[in-house]
Amino acid sequence: RCSSWSLGGGLVQAGGSLRLSCAASGFTLDDYALGWFRQAPGNAREGVALISIADGQTYYSDSVKGRFTISADNARSTVYLQMNSLKSEDTAVYYCGADPHHLTKEHLEYGMDYWGKGTLVTVSS
Repeated sequence: RCSSWSLGGGLVQAGGSLRLSCAASGFTLDDYALGWFRQAPGNAREGVALISIADGQTYYSDSVKGRFTISADNARSTVYLQMNSLKSEDTAVYYCGADPHHLTKEHLEYGMDYWGKGTLVTVSS
């Protein structure tokens, strides 16, 4: 059984930064495709960023490319999302996810097999 918790959400002004953390337990990060997703009220879930520790591959949605950075620390079993230059449209509940299959860009669209608890990010304009 695996589980994870997302931390680091909160209220920030537009243009500010936040770092989200997702601590996993019950599995080894480098065996999984990892990612961050978000869902704003009334909107469908959106894939934001993906990473594979095994081959260092990353993917980002066009909406966050150049502003967000995903990273992972296998020793700490933690996945991070550094968010800079935040915009009001980044307001959403953010979730981390993990999938035992090889990472592809399509994970942004199709999601993951396992999900962590979400954390709310609110960006005020």
